[in-house]
Amino acid sequence: MEILLAVIDWIGRILTILALIAFVLSIYEWSRGVLKVLYRLGHGLARPKIAILGDKGNTIKSTLETSRLFNERRLILISSVDDLGRAESASLWLFHWWGEDPWGEKALERVLNFKKDSTALIVYAPHQEDRKSIPRLSDQMMEELSRHRHTIVNNFRGRLLNDVIVSLMAISDQSHGR
Repeated sequence: MEILLAVIDWIGRILTILALIAFVLSIYEWSRGVLKVLYRLGHGLARPKIAILGDKGNTIKSTLETSRLFNERRLILISSVDDLGRAESASLWLFHWWGEDPWGEKALERVLNFKKDSTALIVYAPHQEDRKSIPRLSDQMMEELSRHRHTIVNNFRGRLLNDVIVSLMAISDQSHGR
């Protein structure tokens, strides 16, 4: 009977050690995934420069400012397509689509040609009742946008902040010479 109890005791110790090892490894694997996401989120939000292109009514700027996630001094307002050079240091470009000059398809083509591969681009093209006369993005432009990395088309202001955060996380590892 003593031998049986000793064997059961050793089996219990071995299973306890295996359970502890499995627990520690599962915590390690879980934290590796979560910590990587948190690191990229923190790195992406730490000091981003965001260029806002063609924001006539400051819709995008006010959305970013009211979130209190971004410093107003890190927002670069670009009011003319000819000033795209000022946006070069930004890691994220927000293009407010108006469908007409100066912020129509020709401007968007210039932005795509000027944009680096490591720079994120969000095209904010809202569909509002008071903008019925403004055309939507053409199928050709949508195809062109889909050829570029880190490019998003957004139609809703409520989703804009989410897309900004995800884009900053996606490009947080890439150097912009800052």
